[in-house]
Amino acid sequence: MDENSLRNLLDRLQSGRIGIDEAVDELRFLPYADLGMAKVDHHRELRSGFAEAIYGPGKTPAQVAAVCRELLNHSNGAVLVTRADPNQYKAVLEIEPEALYYSEPKLIVARAAEDNPTGVVLVASAGTADQPVAEEAALTLEALGTKVERLRDVGVAGLHRLLAHRESLQQADIVIVIAGMEGALASIVGGLVAAPVIAVPTSVGYGAGAGGITPLLAMLNSCAPGVAVVNIDNGFGAAVFAATILNSR
Repeated sequence: MDENSLRNLLDRLQSGRIGIDEAVDELRFLPYADLGMAKVDHHRELRSGFAEAIYGPGKTPAQVAAVCRELLNHSNGAVLVTRADPNQYKAVLEIEPEALYYSEPKLIVARAAEDNPTGVVLVASAGTADQPVAEEAALTLEALGTKVERLRDVGVAGLHRLLAHRESLQQADIVIVIAGMEGALASIVGGLVAAPVIAVPTSVGYGAGAGGITPLLAMLNSCAPGVAVVNIDNGFGAAVFAATILNSR
């Protein structure tokens, strides 16, 4: 239940179109629904503007489908399952035949939100191996109703590939930078644009990359101001952070 739904409920109650008992029945779903194996936070959409997302790993297909059904029935925004597998998608399809599965980022979009033209987020990824995380960010943003532009394979080993897109970089409202290896792309982009930069280190790289620790530390130590860093491989978190900034405007 988002703010508009709550206002609509109170308006219907005030005008007499529904009674107190009916209003109480609708409010039973706030703040959460207890499914036994999960407590679905319906109040989150009202608090933060985004419905709770479902994290796939560790959940059975039946559990994912049950939580998804609850969110579809009592939420107005996007309903997403992150890091999902094909069996979980099959279970979701049984309750929502129009759900989509994106195999590269392992993302299920059970329902997308309406377009919300608050700005443009540019998702720039350093290499092809970073694409799964980049697509998690981009597809999450699109599901949340945000306009997205993509820059693929613009890593620092060939800086001219990035500089060829200076206009797009300068026009973006927010830039999400996805990079593994040494993670230098975030600092370079941070020095080129006035927009906030959200850096996502990836686990792409050889042994000394330590599964993403090296780019994480490099991004945290960026000399470019205006760069915020999320967790390793967390394209979803970067997308929600970007959408939150845009919505706050």
